[in-house]
Amino acid sequence: MRAVRLLCVGALAVAAGCASTGEPAPGAGEGAVSPTGTPAEALFAKRSAGPGADRFPVEDGPPIGGPSRAELMRTPDAVPASEPLSPHGNPQAYVVYGKTYRTMPSSRGYVERGVASWYGRKFHERPTSSREPYDMFAMTAAHRSLPLPTYVRVTHLENGRSAVVRVNDRGPFHPGRIIDLSYAAAVKLGIADPGSGPVEVRAVDSDGGGGAALPDPRSAAAPLRYFVQVGAYSDERNAARAFALAERVRPGLASLRSMRAEERTLHRVRIGPLAGLDEAHRVLAGLDEAGLGSARLVIETRSHDTAEDDNA
Repeated sequence: MRAVRLLCVGALAVAAGCASTGEPAPGAGEGAVSPTGTPAEALFAKRSAGPGADRFPVEDGPPIGGPSRAELMRTPDAVPASEPLSPHGNPQAYVVYGKTYRTMPSSRGYVERGVASWYGRKFHERPTSSREPYDMFAMTAAHRSLPLPTYVRVTHLENGRSAVVRVNDRGPFHPGRIIDLSYAAAVKLGIADPGSGPVEVRAVDSDGGGGAALPDPRSAAAPLRYFVQVGAYSDERNAARAFALAERVRPGLASLRSMRAEERTLHRVRIGPLAGLDEAHRVLAGLDEAGLGSARLVIETRSHDTAEDDNA
């Protein structure tokens, strides 16, 4: 679970100027600012601030009281519906902890594998980034870049459990995690006790299209391979520098591979396969300390030879 949740507050449109151009060298920091020179971070406020904040618990965790886990397991999935974009929480770009995030113009065709976490009582009834109150007992989630709201099917890659949730919040801002689930969704997927788990997240259209059918748990529980992708570079020199840093973080496990993508050559740097999620998190932390905080987790089945989501 993440330690900090953030709320979009006013004037988010000025964050549209945060996008940088060009390909930064590995280890280069990104000090994005708005057109007015104001750091985009100033457009966000910690939810612990403000009148009445002292009535919220300091520590996050499961609810004290409320529905039982058996009842939460019966919570209906979110029902996809055609909704307008929220007027809040959808800047073109924003910065959190010095890192720029960009909101996708559409969720159509989105699918990604990574780690899901969850958030609970510390944020219950507080405003989400879309200004809707967070309900830990509803089927909702937070995502860094999907438009708000978006409906997604989340499938646990180890136990085969699947659920549809409505994304109405931003986060998680933790390396290696791609979605933050409500407590109810975490219970249904079997993530509540361990705190996180490997998942596939797939956007679902309002007509129900785009969502994978509920998988057979026996096939979904196929052995997984974990990699950390440091980056995919068009400049061989940047790729070589990234490879050298990756080798220092995990000697013998770094690889540099060239491939064609969209009529250009990319040089992909990865570390792995790794023993599991714990080792992957340690690698991500090490890369972050080395100045490669844009590295991301890649989860593959044993039958896959390459990552399905390479990008520059």
